[in-house]
Amino acid sequence: MPNSLVAIEDLELGYQDNHGELRPVLRGVNLTLAPREILGIVGESGCGKSTLAMAMLGLLRSGSMAVSGAVRVNGTPLTLSEHRPDVLIHQHGINLIPQQAGQALTPHLTIGDQLQEMLRLHQGKGEHREAAISLLEQVRLPAPASLLSRYPHQLSGGQQQRVVIAMALAAKPRLLLMDEPTTGLDATTQVHVLHLLQQLRNEVGTSIVFISHDLGAVSSLCDRIAVMYAGHIIEIAEQKALMNSPRHPYTRALLSATPGYQQQGLPPELPGVPPAVGSRLDGCAFAARCPNTQTRCRQQIPRLSAPGNVACHFPGQTEHAESHGEERQRQVNTRETPLLQVSELAIRYQQPGWLDRLRSRPVQNTVNDINFSLHQGQTLALIGESGSGKSTILKALAGIIPPSTGAGYFEGEVLSTQMNTRSPEQQRSMQLIFQHADAAFNPRLTLYQSLAPVLRRWFRLSKSECREKAAQLLQEVKLNPDYLDRLPGQLSGGELQRAAIARALAAQPRLLLCDEVTSALDVSVQASILRLLSRLQKDRDIGILFIAHDLALVRSFADRVAVLYKGRLMQLCTVHQLTSGPLHPYTRLLLDAALSPGAPLPIIEQGAGSQPGIPLQGCAFQDRCPHAIPGVCNTESPPEQCSGDGSLRCHLPPASLVPARENRRMA
Repeated sequence: MPNSLVAIEDLELGYQDNHGELRPVLRGVNLTLAPREILGIVGESGCGKSTLAMAMLGLLRSGSMAVSGAVRVNGTPLTLSEHRPDVLIHQHGINLIPQQAGQALTPHLTIGDQLQEMLRLHQGKGEHREAAISLLEQVRLPAPASLLSRYPHQLSGGQQQRVVIAMALAAKPRLLLMDEPTTGLDATTQVHVLHLLQQLRNEVGTSIVFISHDLGAVSSLCDRIAVMYAGHIIEIAEQKALMNSPRHPYTRALLSATPGYQQQGLPPELPGVPPAVGSRLDGCAFAARCPNTQTRCRQQIPRLSAPGNVACHFPGQTEHAESHGEERQRQVNTRETPLLQVSELAIRYQQPGWLDRLRSRPVQNTVNDINFSLHQGQTLALIGESGSGKSTILKALAGIIPPSTGAGYFEGEVLSTQMNTRSPEQQRSMQLIFQHADAAFNPRLTLYQSLAPVLRRWFRLSKSECREKAAQLLQEVKLNPDYLDRLPGQLSGGELQRAAIARALAAQPRLLLCDEVTSALDVSVQASILRLLSRLQKDRDIGILFIAHDLALVRSFADRVAVLYKGRLMQLCTVHQLTSGPLHPYTRLLLDAALSPGAPLPIIEQGAGSQPGIPLQGCAFQDRCPHAIPGVCNTESPPEQCSGDGSLRCHLPPASLVPARENRRMA
């Protein structure tokens, strides 16, 4: 393409192993990016997406080397090296939003200092405080003026991600490279950020490379989509064509593994695993996992070529056996004693000082008046925007932080507020699985060394019995027993998440507390983890309390849903009610903001007047609700009303609360 902003020609990157043999990472990549174009790149972890983005920046990973090919920006070839070419980046207006936002922020500088430094660099000297506040407002951060004086460690992961996006917007770059920029964002914030990126393209003329495992976000934002597998680009097409008529079997498998895409229930699992990074390929990299594989596929590597821009010997051919979602058995047995019951739970981080007590100044609870129950064999999903109190509730139930009032009951017995004062049976029966599995393991201990103490503590097994039981646990989560002697850093993200589940299962729990356990995983691994949890729940009759941002995932996996806003329970209902109603206005807002592959980017009208903090009187959602009643919603707490098999808190009668709009795919 003669007028391309970026042109990549036959690019091959790799590294040398301990024997001096070249191990390819990118294999003959050809790609162009036009001015003002938004290009999406999708594929499983390890396929080379981030490496390709780094190459567009002129940057090589440590130990990597350029084998052949070229990268040109505005016709100028970039010299690929391990050192960032700042002169070229400044000259061509290239900016990067990395996958780990926390690593992109300087820990000893405040958010205000870093934003204003970026503004001075691109807009010259002057007072940039108001511009910095405006940027934070654009990415929907609450109380932006107060955030300027905070340090990065004082912000949540999602807030750090939005600060990094704001810094990129400050530069008004000509080329913006985004590596998983919306992974830690809730549905409404994600939609707002995607609209911001469209605005940046339309008003500034910025070209964007958008890397993500969220096919809904990619299809809603991008003009074209490139699909990568094992270092190859195997298909590239216009967004509508790729979503409606994918030609490569792997592209079809990725779409099928996305929750809510043309199937009900759990999405189908993609069998097998991709080739190891740097492995030698004699034929098609996808041959071992493809249902259409023939002799030619194993002997000859397909090339990306027209028509269709697909690297497949038999493009568009329908699979021999179609995969379909697995419908969950949804049964709500309310007659038995609940496995877990939460009654009037309230949690307060800020404790009132002596001056507050002297002046009788109220200090509000972060989480307040939470009531729900969970029965054995069921899944209850906690959903809501960032800061709604989901993880706080989970930590309180796990005994990590104490509630200020209220109580939890496990099988009818009171749960102590601290884990170390609970009965041994309660400690064993409740296990927490953290959002980031890599942070939950000691990097210097093998998987066996992490599993063995749990087994010895609860079951007093001998060394040989411990190893045998640990091997069985890995097999149960579909990991090879040989992984027992591996360190956490030697496992992929999906494998490490499975290991975290195995460690939780080692205590033979009755209840699993899952905090965003699939948010950082690509859709194929996510589908595998969901099916694993569903199978374990059925086999062991486990209850699951599940936090998620993905509403399509919640619909496919959960039995009941608790909707939280600013620490208040807005609605408690079955999954069926999410489509049949009635819905609280906030529940409807979340569902309207949900993205699905092939659907247009929704326009969220509510929320423009949202203020930080919790109103002292009335409904917590009053400043964003399109149906707010003056003199009522801002003065009186909403009553709890029965709605089907659940309840909601709203001044409006349930009959007037309509379901969310149906998010149809584009024809």
